[in-house]
Order: sequence, then C-alpha cells, then structure tokens
Amino acid sequence: MRVIVTGGYGFIGSAVIRQLVKAGHDVWNVDKQTYAANADALEGAKVTNAHTCITDQEAIKAVFGAARPDAVLHLAAETHVDRSIDGPATFLKTNIDGTFALLEAALEWWTSVGKPEAFRFVHVSTDEVFGDLGPEDPAFDADTPYRPSSPYSASKAASDHLARAWQRTYGLPVVVTNCSNNYGPWQNAEKLIPTVIRKALSGADIPIYGRGENVRDWLYVEDHARGLIKATGAEAGSTLLFGGRAELANIDLVREICTLLDRKRPSNHPYADQIAFVTDRPGHDRRYAVDPSSAESALGWTQKHTLLQGLEATVDWYLENLPNDADSDDRLGLGRKA
Repeated sequence: MRVIVTGGYGFIGSAVIRQLVKAGHDVWNVDKQTYAANADALEGAKVTNAHTCITDQEAIKAVFGAARPDAVLHLAAETHVDRSIDGPATFLKTNIDGTFALLEAALEWWTSVGKPEAFRFVHVSTDEVFGDLGPEDPAFDADTPYRPSSPYSASKAASDHLARAWQRTYGLPVVVTNCSNNYGPWQNAEKLIPTVIRKALSGADIPIYGRGENVRDWLYVEDHARGLIKATGAEAGSTLLFGGRAELANIDLVREICTLLDRKRPSNHPYADQIAFVTDRPGHDRRYAVDPSSAESALGWTQKHTLLQGLEATVDWYLENLPNDADSDDRLGLGRKA
C-alpha cells in the first residue's frame, strides 16, 4: 500500500509511520517541520519526505502525483490549546486551510485515476470538538453534537466538517476519526505528561491547572496508530472514535507519574511534593470520555496497553531519552540525550 501521511514528524504521525514502514508499506511523509516536528522519531525509517506546508495547494498536488497513493492519513495540525488561545490565526490557517488544500488535491487525484473504491482519506481529529462533559454524562460517541471550546478545537471541528462535506458532495471516500488524549514516547515537551516528567526530574515546580480536577481519557499512542492504519480499510463516510477507557483526573495522573519516578529514579523527597497549582486556563474543559465501540466493532481494534502499562513504558522511555539538562527549552522529551 502507498500511503501519504501528513504530519509524520509529529508525535502520533511518527508512530503511524513507524508501524507502516515495519509492515512494508510505501510511505510519503508531508511535514512542514514546525517546532513540534522531530525527524529523530523517524530515524532509520525508509520514507519519502516532502518538506512542505499542507496549505501549499500546488506542492500538495505534486506530492499526490508523485506518490500515487492508495490512502491518505491526515494528521498534520496545530494542536496545543494554550498556543491557540494566544495565537489562533495559525491554527485556523493550518487546520482549516490546510485540510481544504489536501481534500482538493485528494479529490483531483482520486478522480483522475478513475475513482478507485479502495482509496481512503482518513481525517484524524480529536475528542475536543465535542466540548466537555459533566461528571455523570455518557462518553462521547459518533453521534455526539459538536461544541468546541477553544480556538484549537473549533478549527479542528471546522476541518471535520470540510472532510465530511467532500465525502457527501463529491463522493471522496473519507473516514473521520476522533481520539482521546494520546501519550507515549516522542511526545512534545509542552504536553502534560512530558512536562510532569521533566519538571520533576529538574527539581522544579510541577504546574497543574486549577486544582487538577479536570478529567481526561488516555490512549497509548501505539494503540491509536494501529487503529488509524486499520481505518484505511473502513467504510467510506464512517466516523470512528478511539479511546482508552481510562478516565483519570489530572491530579491523579500526575501523582501516578510521580510514584513511578519515585521508584525508578529516587530523589531525596517524593516528587509529588513539587506539585504546584497554577491559575486555570480560560475555557478549560472539565471532562472528556470516549466510547471506542465504533472503532472496536468496525475495525476489530482493541487497545493493548492499560493506562498503568502505558505510563510505565512512557516514563521508562523519557528516563532513557531526556537530555542531560532536563528543563532546557529544546524540544524536551523529543530528542536523544545531549
């Protein structure tokens, strides 16, 4: 199978590519190489790299012509909520305009080769498009209405609507996926779990928004990547949700990581003593929970890692790979040791 992956130097995209390459597929990686990209995550992987922005329509069309793909896995996106609050314009451009450019290129390619039924455009999104849940609300499913809370989630919601519109109007074989919070090796330093690990090891305060009561559902990245690859064979027009069935309040997650670090890299005090509560961010969603039944039934997909198994593997990886200066501002949690 020939596959175009957008955002392949990113956290989830690189996991997808590593699995595709291991399975013997021909992979083209389209990545602008922003601050969140890390080529080290694909070290040794035999891929064709196209260093271009997904908003460049002519460049994207050229990639389709050269790659002649059987499938597209579209993961390229600006994803950090805090950054979207401070500067939403980049999120609108990349997540909306970029998805439009890809859909147009995919449609032109698909039409030019006779509209093969097997072709799939897998548009990878987030559970944040659904807004938040109350403590007793049922988990998100494929029929949950959209209620995005941040510029990031609003831009992803818009891109989801574009993908579905190109399927409905033009017949492009689109599959939309929504996932819960991913974690695992190679995640960018600005995300919660890498931040907790590096702050703990450096002796700095471990910052937690509010009182840490916000609840998230956690999914190990390698499990999600397996599901996304399976989604290239899903029914066109379907919506699939991937979740870990692992809801946990942020404060409890942080304490669990601290406990693992106490055991694996003991300090002269419990790492949990470094927890510091900070002012909550605007519009902070209270709870996410994902019902992954759609992906389980349609794809025969199941996660292989419990939250505790995944967290232990993640902590082990960061302990091995963090730079010596564990609190420097150099894409911590991404690169090899300094």
